[in-house]
Amino acid sequence: MDSVVAPPPKRHRSRRSFQRTLESAKRTMLFSEIVKLAIDSFRTSKVRFALTALGMVIGSASVILVATIGLTGKQYILNELSKIGTNMVDLSYAGGGSAGANVTVNNDFLTHEDELAVQEQVPTVAYSSPLLQMHDRVTFPGGVVKDVLVLGVSPAYRRVRNLVVLSGRFFDDEDETTHTKVAVVTVPFARQMFGGENAAINQTVALRGIPFTIIGTFKESIDTFGSTEIEDETVLIPYSVARYFTGTDNVKDIFFSIRDRNDVEEAAKEIVAVVKSRHQPNSVYTATTLTAVLTTAAIVANALTVVLLLISAVTLAVGGVGIMNIMLATVRSRIREIGIRKALGATAREIKLQFLLEAVFISLSGGFVGALLGLMLPLSARFFTSFTIPISPWPFVIALATSAAIGIIFGTLPANRAASMDPVESLKYE
Repeated sequence: MDSVVAPPPKRHRSRRSFQRTLESAKRTMLFSEIVKLAIDSFRTSKVRFALTALGMVIGSASVILVATIGLTGKQYILNELSKIGTNMVDLSYAGGGSAGANVTVNNDFLTHEDELAVQEQVPTVAYSSPLLQMHDRVTFPGGVVKDVLVLGVSPAYRRVRNLVVLSGRFFDDEDETTHTKVAVVTVPFARQMFGGENAAINQTVALRGIPFTIIGTFKESIDTFGSTEIEDETVLIPYSVARYFTGTDNVKDIFFSIRDRNDVEEAAKEIVAVVKSRHQPNSVYTATTLTAVLTTAAIVANALTVVLLLISAVTLAVGGVGIMNIMLATVRSRIREIGIRKALGATAREIKLQFLLEAVFISLSGGFVGALLGLMLPLSARFFTSFTIPISPWPFVIALATSAAIGIIFGTLPANRAASMDPVESLKYE
């Protein structure tokens, strides 16, 4: 027959429960007393601790400011790149086509009908423009003859490429429909031909022997350093007029503007699929976007911000060394106090915790004040100016967490030294 273990008497269970409650209350009380002692010590030496915390103030403020500068730089870079056209897809013909028995490859260029088909089948496309490229020789003042780039584009080309019209206007849908012989020229062209941007308006320039009236001057939103289809001496004319010079519907490129930046990559795949379905199976068409460029720019900006944050963290380390020095001096000046506390029953753990808390108080208070000061500059810029400086809560959290870690790391040595003191020797210390 199995033996049955009787449960402990009820009074024993009540006694153990009471002991656990008493020990818990005792620990809570002791920790509260330790915190109170640390705060009292902080209050009695305000100037000394304030000067010690100054290093943490400067370090935390540096972390906030460096993070803000990094975020501002990242935003500026991405904004500048977006002026090129982050929603833009550049579709071009890369080669290929049907081959006959004599192994001759027939070119399978893009056409204006491809543009119309994409507009119908890809709903994410907002604007589009074909690009018909030609060259002509134009005589400038002084008898100088230069090769000028002539681009046949639609009125939507201005929006797709984010062009800035400096004077006059860009040609519109009516000019395109009525085949009006108007032109928009670059600033270098207007200055070399007519002496200025405004002076070029309503002047004429002969292209392929036909006079075109200049109705505006333009420039790109950002300097692309030559990595663009637009040259210094470029003349834009309506595509409906330019196609009569070439006698064909073939175009060099087709530019598309996507409604949402997040849909650019998917839209690029859909555009290529639509165009390929209209051409020979072996023809190759490429869609170029700026998504990869923006991603790379964001990664580089984040990496630079991290590097700057690590550099500013050196200031926090210097502040931590100052905390350790002042805490070592504090331990030495309070040797008798440590001896008396140990003689009254304080354990080494309680002594260690007291001095460690004092170090953390100094570090955290300095870190908090520094973080507030670091936030004041971007907040002031937002309040008093029109600049929108990005502010992230993470640098504030990082600054406080780092300050607490600095207090623990650099306060451990003084706390251990205080905890390891012999009470008898401490009481005899003069």
